Parts: sequence; structure tokens; C-alpha cells
Amino acid sequence: MEPRQRFEELYTGHYAAVSGYVRRRTDHPDDCADVIAETFTTAWRRLVDVPAGDEARLWLYGTARRILANHRRSALRRTALTLRLREELSAYDSTAPDRAPEGAREAFARLSDDDRELLSLMGWEGLGTDEIAKVLGCSRVAVRQRLHRARKRLATELAAIDIDLSTYGPRAVSLAKERA
Repeated sequence: MEPRQRFEELYTGHYAAVSGYVRRRTDHPDDCADVIAETFTTAWRRLVDVPAGDEARLWLYGTARRILANHRRSALRRTALTLRLREELSAYDSTAPDRAPEGAREAFARLSDDDRELLSLMGWEGLGTDEIAKVLGCSRVAVRQRLHRARKRLATELAAIDIDLSTYGPRAVSLAKERA
């Protein structure tokens, strides 16, 4: 028998049984669909290992059982990771330094997405021009030019809302004057 035909017979002959087996062991329809799909995907990949007749149903149950176990372990790991991240983020929020003044946040928000990303990569992530070039997939020269322009636009936005640019350093003042 041709592999495709054998798989189709296996699928049509045992889908209801495997589906019932999985549904009785999962709480969410999406989980059920994932496990059923993975069970039959495994059967397709290992079609030569699937026994004939009613033994195929038992083989599929065993496969579904292992997939369910893997699925549960993954869910437990995700839950543990989520809890750990929540704890880390709550600790971070309580120790976060004072944020930028509201006007500075507004000025930053008015920049284009590209300018904000570029300035964030340098300021928040602490990347240099070589690293930013790799992240953005462009040359170092392009990054330096874009950074210069983004800084000028930010300085202009800050100057427009009457923020004392000297608190951001002499470079901010000179960039704002350059733009004017």
C-alpha cells in the first residue's frame, strides 16, 4: 500500500478514538487540537513503525500519551517562567530609577518609530554603533548618520516644549541649535 493511502486510512479509521482519548485528558480545545495534530504528524513521520490493524490504535494512544506528557511539562515550565518573570519585573519596578520628565517622554514619543528604536538601542540597551548596525542590518556609517539625525530631531522636540536642554548636556543644546 502507498504511504499516503495508508496514512489516510489510519487517520480516518482512528481519528475519532484518538480525539476522544485526547479530549478526555485536556482542558482546553486548543491543547486538544495541538496534541491530536502532533500525534498524527508523528504517525506520518514514523509510518513504517505504525503497526497494522487495531494495534495501530494502541500505538496512536501511546504516542498521544507521550505528547500529552510533553505538553504538560511545557505548560509547567511556561507557568514557572511566567511566575519568575513577574517576580523579577515587580522587583524591577520597585527599584526603577526616576523616569524622565513627562515633557521628555512626550518629545521622545513624537519621534518616528525608527528614531525611537535607534535612540533606545543606544541609550537603553547600551549598544555601540557596530552592534546597532548588526541589529538593524546596515553599515556603521549609516547608523552614525541616523543617530546624528535622530538626536537632532529629539533635541528639537525637547527645545519646542521649553525644556532646559542644558540638563541633557551641551551636546543637546548644540544639536538643537544645529537644527534651527
